[in-house]
Formats: sequence, C-alpha cells, structure tokens
Amino acid sequence: MSEAMTKVDIITSPNRLDDLIDALNKIGVTGMTVSNVLGCGVQRGHKEYYRGMPVDIKLLSKIKIEIVICEVPVDLLLDTVKSVLHTGNIGDGKIFVYDVMNVIRISNGAEGKDALK
Repeated sequence: MSEAMTKVDIITSPNRLDDLIDALNKIGVTGMTVSNVLGCGVQRGHKEYYRGMPVDIKLLSKIKIEIVICEVPVDLLLDTVKSVLHTGNIGDGKIFVYDVMNVIRISNGAEGKDALK
C-alpha cells in the first residue's frame, strides 16, 4: 500500500459529461463513478417561468464524477479536466482532490493499487 492514491471529485453540468469522459479515457483513466446530483454554488439557482409565474429553482441539476487514481499523474488529470470544462462562466464546476488511504476490492480482497485494476 505504499503507492499514493488520490480521489478526485468533479462536479459540473451534465452537458459536458461526454467530452470529459473522452478526454479522461485518452489520458488513461480507466474507471469512474458518475452520479446525477442537485446543487447550487455562487449563482444560488435561477428563476424560471411556469405558466407565466416566476419560480425560483434553488438546486440545479449537476453531474458528479468520482475517480481514484494512482498511476495517472494528478496534475495531468486536473489539467485535462480544467481544459475540457473551462468556459469562464459561473457554473463550470468544481474539482475536489483527496488523499486515499486504501482501496479494497470486495470480490477478491485485493488492496491498494491492485484493487484499482
């Protein structure tokens, strides 16, 4: 378990997912978990009109991508994500980076780097 492992969570708009997956595959990211989530950031939602009446939408539809890496350099992954998702507008998303102490594959008991294969 001496290999450093890093978890990266990416939250962004759903319409950017396919481009991001393609770019991550090109740099060798072999696995990820993708979830539909709701959230708000700086923009605090937005106003829509339903039958002519204004409705405040406080939570926006987002995608959360969770990746654990040990062989792909973290800087390469972060640069790739930023280059694909950056538009310069509010709502591009956020990236969270964490150290991972261990990974265990339940089916065969493999741990650490071996569990990510």
